[in-house]
Amino acid sequence: MQKDYQIDNLDKSILSELLLEARTPYAKIAEQLDVSAGTIHVRIEKMRQAGIIKGTKVRIEPKALGFDVCCFVGIFLKSAKDYQPVAALLEQIPEVIEAYYTTGQYSILTKVVTPNIETFQDVLINKLQAIEQVRSTETMISLQNPIHRDIDGLLI
Repeated sequence: MQKDYQIDNLDKSILSELLLEARTPYAKIAEQLDVSAGTIHVRIEKMRQAGIIKGTKVRIEPKALGFDVCCFVGIFLKSAKDYQPVAALLEQIPEVIEAYYTTGQYSILTKVVTPNIETFQDVLINKLQAIEQVRSTETMISLQNPIHRDIDGLLI
């Protein structure tokens, strides 16, 4: 991985196009940015090698698939040394879709999605709170997600 790659305005424009639709053909991006398709290919490959671009993904809307409950669960660990083993266990819980090692009140902040509140309660009690190294948890239920964006706005 090439760490010293510095992106320029063309790279930022390419990233913005890819964030809108990751499957956009290089020729179409090239046409929009008034450069050759080869230039787009080379730039994207360099950004992959630098670790700026990692794969391509489809964005799935959880509610459209019946996952109506989204909660943030703050996890308090018994000890700081418990972070690595707990993170490995959280990785095995499919309902945990994001986890962050944080400063402040919680040791770990997780995002959990489930089809309903009953399923969330089961995940909380039988999966999250059942982890031996977890001292306690605090749950915040998300009512809405009015802002959901990638970092493309920061690239401009």
